[in-house]
Amino acid sequence: MYKRILLAADGSDYSLRAAEETLKIVSMMEDVTIEIVFVMDYSKAATEVLHSKNPETLEFERRQKLIPIEEMFKRAHINHKVTMLHGDPGPAIVEYANKQNCDMVIVGSRGLNTLQEMVLGSVSHKVAKRVNCPVLIVK
Repeated sequence: MYKRILLAADGSDYSLRAAEETLKIVSMMEDVTIEIVFVMDYSKAATEVLHSKNPETLEFERRQKLIPIEEMFKRAHINHKVTMLHGDPGPAIVEYANKQNCDMVIVGSRGLNTLQEMVLGSVSHKVAKRVNCPVLIVK
């Protein structure tokens, strides 16, 4: 069965639902590790830095987004760890998941409108197309 599951999370409602589904999947498994991956997007970082006081504050604010997800796994006594990556979320998740030989990637669906998805593509779509293991996209 699955031993290493990567959960891509950004603190959104979609990633919270993905975390809930992850808990359902692993609740009956033994010796499974969940790696919660948060990608710091450089394209958004410049705007965030302008609105925050310093890099430490920015890092703290980003980390706060993951607390509800971490709490879910702590309450369920599920082995997990958090990894912070830098870059464009889709490619960063794909590269990391493929290097780590994950058994499964779970990612929340993003509610992009049709034009945005056609032009930019969603993170979940990029991950599903390029990662070398099964992907669960949670709506």
